[in-house]
Amino acid sequence: MALLERVSTLIRANLNDLIDKAEEPEKMIKQVILDMHNQLLQVKTQVAIAIADQHLLEKKQKENEERQAAWTRRAELAVDKKDDDLARAALERAMSYKELGESFAQQVADQKLQVENLKSALSKLDQKLSEAKTKADLLIAQHRRSRAVGKAADAHAEVGDGQKGAAFDRLKRKVAHSEATSHAKTELLTDNIEDRLAALEKQERIEQLLAQLKAQRGA
Repeated sequence: MALLERVSTLIRANLNDLIDKAEEPEKMIKQVILDMHNQLLQVKTQVAIAIADQHLLEKKQKENEERQAAWTRRAELAVDKKDDDLARAALERAMSYKELGESFAQQVADQKLQVENLKSALSKLDQKLSEAKTKADLLIAQHRRSRAVGKAADAHAEVGDGQKGAAFDRLKRKVAHSEATSHAKTELLTDNIEDRLAALEKQERIEQLLAQLKAQRGA
């Protein structure tokens, strides 16, 4: 559906690239966040509608299965009473409801897939929106700093002071190295936290399984 295609485009968007290419980065990233928020609301609405439709289809499936069972019992009763014609008529009705039930069952399966796709899109878009909000100020600040450094470098080049230009290049390299080091430390800290949390979750699951096993064995 068109909604999922739009969401997919937003999810794949690279905020860094968008800012680098934008003439007005601040305005652009605010618009991206607004678009994501609006799409998030639309997907939430579609998820609710899809779930409601799924429940309706499941209800129809159950109704037809119950009617099939009821007419099958009537056919059995007719057979017991030696009334073959009535049994055939009842079986015909039972088959009709069986086909309807199977049709609704297929629709339920398709609808469940649609619901899962929408839920997945909702989760990813929500995550992307949180990421965009978190990174917005940082990305804009980095872009401004990069632009300022570039302008300063151009100014030094125009002056033609080779010595100062070399010093400025060294300063730029130091700034870039400092930023890279800070970024690496942040990534390592994040990875370490995630590893520790994963280990805790694994240990908790093991304890749960052990408790279940003890309960089953009466230990």
